[in-house]
Amino acid sequence: MDVLEKLTILTDAAKYDAACTSSGGNRTAKKGYVGNTSSSVAGCCHTFSSDGRCVTLLKVLMTNRCVYDCKYCVNRRSNDTRRAAFTPEELADLTINFYRRNYIEGLFLSSGVFRSPDYTTELMIRSLRLLREQYRFNGYIHAKAIPGTSPELVEQLGLLADRLSVNIELPSEAGLKTLAPDKTKTAILSPMRQIQVRNQQNKEELVKYRHALKFAPAGQSTQLIVGATPDTDFHILRLTQGLYDRYKLKRVFFSAYVPVVEHALLPPKDVKPPLLREHRLYQADWLLRFYGFRAEELLDDQHQDFDPRVDPKCSWALAHLDFFPVEVNTADYEALLRVPGVGVVSARRILTARRAGPLHIENLSKLGVVMKRAQYFLTASGKMPDGLRFTPDSLLRGLIAAEWPSLPQQDMVQLSLFDTAV
Repeated sequence: MDVLEKLTILTDAAKYDAACTSSGGNRTAKKGYVGNTSSSVAGCCHTFSSDGRCVTLLKVLMTNRCVYDCKYCVNRRSNDTRRAAFTPEELADLTINFYRRNYIEGLFLSSGVFRSPDYTTELMIRSLRLLREQYRFNGYIHAKAIPGTSPELVEQLGLLADRLSVNIELPSEAGLKTLAPDKTKTAILSPMRQIQVRNQQNKEELVKYRHALKFAPAGQSTQLIVGATPDTDFHILRLTQGLYDRYKLKRVFFSAYVPVVEHALLPPKDVKPPLLREHRLYQADWLLRFYGFRAEELLDDQHQDFDPRVDPKCSWALAHLDFFPVEVNTADYEALLRVPGVGVVSARRILTARRAGPLHIENLSKLGVVMKRAQYFLTASGKMPDGLRFTPDSLLRGLIAAEWPSLPQQDMVQLSLFDTAV
């Protein structure tokens, strides 16, 4: 099997991993090296840097051979699929040649578990060491730390990569035991804790020693599969909150389960991926990271799944009408962020603009406020938009119409037929 055949197999096998990002990297140009992280081929995927630029990474597996038999995974050992594996030399040579041809700006490297987690990680380390030391590649590298890998190898991997990630995949221990019996909660969380502690130590080292080696300077992330198990949105969001609090993750990625294998414990292959549910979880994750919300504010034991009709922020606002309306001329930053239609940028613009004088309703759209949502929840100089009248029912219909402008009026409250089309 030649390298291009391997590339076709191993990039296709990597497409179900959603935790692919280059955000947070800051590996600037260095004399004697090629590449940096500020700057229609198989395996090239588009992602976004922290400043909003679209960049291209080579997204590939080291191998799709795997000793594990996770029921949901297309690469599980019992699945009849073509197998391939790169040698470290092949992968390093392929990556640097793609970079020199301007196909990619970095590498996203994951792998099936070949022989053992340690053996697989050693192959990945050899590949990255060739890139960094022989080819002098200074571009972005995101590597997967495989659960069960020894701490010494995780340390080496972190010194070569810009970002590490350990995929949790299944949101509950019960789901893990049922669908991925070869994996354990401890094996997943141990490297995650090591990366968090080591990353903090490294920040302190860099303050004291200018030339200290950097350990995963772009932090760590993880991925959760949505829809393969009966876990609720509330359970997934609480887990997400806990990961941010305890392990200081940069991102938690959500991947709507795509039925690729038949199994009695999994949704049938003709079931559509829950893309709308994935979308709502990403919106809620944004609220946790940038808007000061907590998981228990958005969902609770009585309401364990998001309303598919409106986004989580609007849903929270509908349940807390006593908090509104918010007066834009006097409200603090945190209160402004609670208003649907007001984002981080527009909230800061409001704080800046009102120093020059009182704001009026007609000023707000110019500051980036989405008035088709915000008009119900704020006042400017004590006034709402002229002629605005609403009841709780008409407010809900208005918010649904704002999110689904092409949805027929009679279908606004019944979105079940619409879910699979999103």
